[in-house]
Amino acid sequence: MGVTKRDPHKECLAAYWTHDLCADDQNSRRKTGDIMTDMEAAKEIAERVAVLDGTAYFVGGCVRDRLLQRTSKDIDIEIHGISADALERLLKQLGGCLQMGKSFGIYGLKGCTLDIALPRRERPTGIGHRDFAVHADPFLGTYEAARRRDFTINALMENVLTGEILDHFGGQADLEKRILRHIDDVTFPEDPLRVLRAAQFAARFHFSIAPETVALCRRMNLSALSKARIFLEMEKALLRADMPSICFETLRTMEQLDFWFPELQALIGVPQHAVHHQEGDTWTHTMMVLDEAAKRRDTVTYPLGFMLSALCHDFGKAVCTAEVDGVIHAYGHELEGLPLVQQFLTRLTSETKLVQYVLNMTKLHMQPGAMAGAHTRLKSTNRLFDQAIAPFDLIQLSICDGLGKMPPRTDTEPFLLQRYAQFIEIMEKPYVTGKDLVAAGLKPCQQFSEILAYAHKLRLAGVKKESALKQSLAYARKEWRIYPDETA
Repeated sequence: MGVTKRDPHKECLAAYWTHDLCADDQNSRRKTGDIMTDMEAAKEIAERVAVLDGTAYFVGGCVRDRLLQRTSKDIDIEIHGISADALERLLKQLGGCLQMGKSFGIYGLKGCTLDIALPRRERPTGIGHRDFAVHADPFLGTYEAARRRDFTINALMENVLTGEILDHFGGQADLEKRILRHIDDVTFPEDPLRVLRAAQFAARFHFSIAPETVALCRRMNLSALSKARIFLEMEKALLRADMPSICFETLRTMEQLDFWFPELQALIGVPQHAVHHQEGDTWTHTMMVLDEAAKRRDTVTYPLGFMLSALCHDFGKAVCTAEVDGVIHAYGHELEGLPLVQQFLTRLTSETKLVQYVLNMTKLHMQPGAMAGAHTRLKSTNRLFDQAIAPFDLIQLSICDGLGKMPPRTDTEPFLLQRYAQFIEIMEKPYVTGKDLVAAGLKPCQQFSEILAYAHKLRLAGVKKESALKQSLAYARKEWRIYPDETA
């Protein structure tokens, strides 16, 4: 008869946890008021799981990012070898079990952002991203659990306690070669969102995509995906990649621009002025501008809107580019593009503030460069900045537009930033308000808004408040014969 080998460490842990769980006032090793980090929580969970003959693994992006020596904000662990009931009891004992999706085997721990899951089986029920029948299977095994993931680099598992890496599909080799490769020909196409994930991963990590994965992505249908999911993956590329163009170049290679990004696809092959745009077509220029914008997105007021503005700014060239006397022009493309930008953004988001921002930036994006070239008067640049939802962002977009071409335009930034500083200085000075008009003797009337608009023009022209008030009262007398009440 075989002899069971003793494990003194496990016995010690078992004794400790047994004592701990018997005490009503000790449901955790933590002192009252202490907060565990996600990593501390993962290790404490893993130790308790080990006592029950189970194993906890770090899974997904946190393993990949650690091997790439990148910071990972999200920590996910997967629990193998214990039942759902046992896991729930364990989490309650640690301070609170949060059921994020019990039927899917997804949990959280109160006070932590750690994601805790049981292995699960998935069966497709449709063509959408959420069209799956899912049920947890704690005894599925690490191979089958890893096989359901998308790419080999995301299928790596690391034992929380020992640090041992389980690599069933060659993920470490692909990490070293910087290759994105799908795991399974059958399960990968079941989730078409993986096309977008491949594109944004390629951009964020500067990975190439295996030819067989590209070929598979070309055959996948993205039409049933929700706009929220598409937008989220695009947002990751726009805000996390230092070269977001790689995401869209990858989608182009995969022939996956047509359904969700047709306005962008329409820029392919659209010619530009041969002298001022030696880089090639409008697509190439847009990709260059997008990458320039990524260098400045941390300086602007609305990074996501700024990046989308860089992506959308030349949509109008697809509909108004023409050859005049042998020269390519796109007169008025900033205005002609507005319906296309509206159409594009409405397809992807319901965020009104974002849409308004991008439309405003697209409409005005040509003017800063033109004004810098002509060294227009302060009054003109003030009016432009006043029209802009985010004038500093508009300046940065214009600079990126100039840098994102061959030869790059590099002469506008000093002029525009100087004028912006003057604009801010003027706007911080006292100015005429409605209260000032009433205090001067005017009674509120239908023309009040027009009088205030006139006063605002004087403000933008740099006229001091006292003088602007006098001129505004004179304007009211001249235009509408409105006189101050001298008894006021």
